[in-house]
Amino acid sequence: MSVDAARYGVDLAALAGWLRREGVAAGPVEVVEAISGGTQNVLLRLRAGGADYVLRRPPVHKKPRDDDTMRREMRLLAALAGTDVPHPAYVAGCADPAVLGAAFYLMAPLDGANPNVALPPGYVAEPRWRHQLGLEVAATAARVGDVDYAAIGLADFGRAEGYLDRQVTRWLRQLESYRELAGYPPDRRPPHVDEIGRWLADRKPAAFTPGLIHGDFHLANVMVAHDRPEVIGVIDWELSTLGDPLIDLGWLLATWPDGDPRAPGVKGAEPWDGFPTPAELVESYARTTTRPVGHVEWYTVLACFKLGVILEGTYARARAGLAPAPLGERFRQASRNALSRAWSIVDG
Repeated sequence: MSVDAARYGVDLAALAGWLRREGVAAGPVEVVEAISGGTQNVLLRLRAGGADYVLRRPPVHKKPRDDDTMRREMRLLAALAGTDVPHPAYVAGCADPAVLGAAFYLMAPLDGANPNVALPPGYVAEPRWRHQLGLEVAATAARVGDVDYAAIGLADFGRAEGYLDRQVTRWLRQLESYRELAGYPPDRRPPHVDEIGRWLADRKPAAFTPGLIHGDFHLANVMVAHDRPEVIGVIDWELSTLGDPLIDLGWLLATWPDGDPRAPGVKGAEPWDGFPTPAELVESYARTTTRPVGHVEWYTVLACFKLGVILEGTYARARAGLAPAPLGERFRQASRNALSRAWSIVDG
């Protein structure tokens, strides 16, 4: 079935011209598959000049800072070449929105699977593969944080100083901003959000070693090999920055299903039995890095707190007619789940 590229904001003739001028490929461009689109960033698998590529660009109805986010992703993926962080290889990018109406870039396709979509047969058949994969995911999070970001040209990629100091006020301020959206109940306050914020402020770790942060590190944002339990790529780097990398471990734990009905909105791979426990994830992370993990509960609560606020934002936009109502309701429940998970630690 053919894919209508224009629906995703991609003018194939303009793209073909750009590919030719950049020396990437000559000739017509064919869209092989639409991987994602709609309100999400667009991912299209393309074929040009006898090779396959994956194009990434903002949604057709992009937000004001989406082009800047694409430019940051281009810079990051190019910088990661040669590191031990598995990632899609950067091919080329266009920072100028004039070509396709938005900044965009091309990556090499990853020959793997997303475990949250469908585990390959080897993982389905063998619980030991699932266990090893989970440990590899945690170890990969540690490798992201241990990248020498200054050596690869990312010293100015974020403001690491004071990163932890800013977190609670930054996310409470975002929560308050939802009141400006029409239809959002002015007296609405997600359960326990203020108590969780105070707990985080009172127990903030005194110091941390700055590093690279993925920002949305969970099982759905890795690609795995078909024939062995190995992570071959970390994807969706749009929230990456510099700060305290232990937030990625906290995020992984906050979204790890592990039979917890409060897991905030990230479904587990199927079958789930065999995957490591949260404690085993922490052990794998700690074996991979010298970064201390003694405050791991704090980072898990912070991740749940942030995720709860972010998901509440989709509910707020749905109330304002800026997102589909069913999506808003689903994210409202996921927000409650995230904050409930945080509260179970705070109050436990």
